[in-house]
Amino acid sequence: MKAYFEKVKNYLLNLEYNIVQEDEQEELFVIENPDGAISNLIVDCEDPILVIEGVLFKIKEDNSEVFKKLLQKNREIVHGSFVLDYDGQTVLFRDTHELENLDENELEASLNSLELLLSEFGQEIIEYSEQ
Repeated sequence: MKAYFEKVKNYLLNLEYNIVQEDEQEELFVIENPDGAISNLIVDCEDPILVIEGVLFKIKEDNSEVFKKLLQKNREIVHGSFVLDYDGQTVLFRDTHELENLDENELEASLNSLELLLSEFGQEIIEYSEQ
């Protein structure tokens, strides 16, 4: 619904995220916040949910130790989690919210969670992407 799209857009602008791209027809945004190490993060109004998703790295070869560490780290992430794409080749950050009840604080909490994850776990993510 267009109302959700506009609501989310206003929240993103209020939170001072750069909207790099928006598609009103598909009701999605691509956002960035260079200060928080966020780039090309997709925010998609898929009624009835809001999907927040961003690629973290590609997997060069199956490595059970990396998967184990990512699952362990999931336990510490405040909002969202590590997920694999359908092909099992890309690690993404993903979080969802109900659009009907979404408020700015919830969206901010998800985005802050990703920024915190990247600041605390970024070096490990870089290392995993090189394995």
